[in-house]
Amino acid sequence: MSGRRLMIALLAFVAVFAAALVWFQFFAYYSRHRGDADLAVGAATIRLRDLDQIDATSSPLKLRACFVADAGAFDDLPAAADPTPLVAPPWFGCFDAGQITADLAAARATAHLAAEDNPSGFDLIVATYPDGRGYMWRQLNDRFAE
Repeated sequence: MSGRRLMIALLAFVAVFAAALVWFQFFAYYSRHRGDADLAVGAATIRLRDLDQIDATSSPLKLRACFVADAGAFDDLPAAADPTPLVAPPWFGCFDAGQITADLAAARATAHLAAEDNPSGFDLIVATYPDGRGYMWRQLNDRFAE
């Protein structure tokens, strides 16, 4: 009987540990902002409508956002070199990194460098579509390429 109890205790521990791991990986630390906001890019300010954004203080790479802006609002920004959207948590449905990557490769969307080295080692990338839809994320820049 003691072997059975030990196995049940071990499986219970593994289940609790796995649940905690999933919670901390996908849900903990994120804060969500919805509504309209202004994005400062250089000397300009761009109004973002219908913003749905997640971010966390634990890592700059956790930023993901979906929004609508005036078509052409980001056209004055430099093009982003090698834009690579990072996968969002499964519960953040508006940000599909695979679709954004495919659209960037097929030139259905354009990636712009909204902020360079902010915070240090990270670039803010904005991908926009001709109809005004946009997606935003941070990615590592050349400083941390290795």
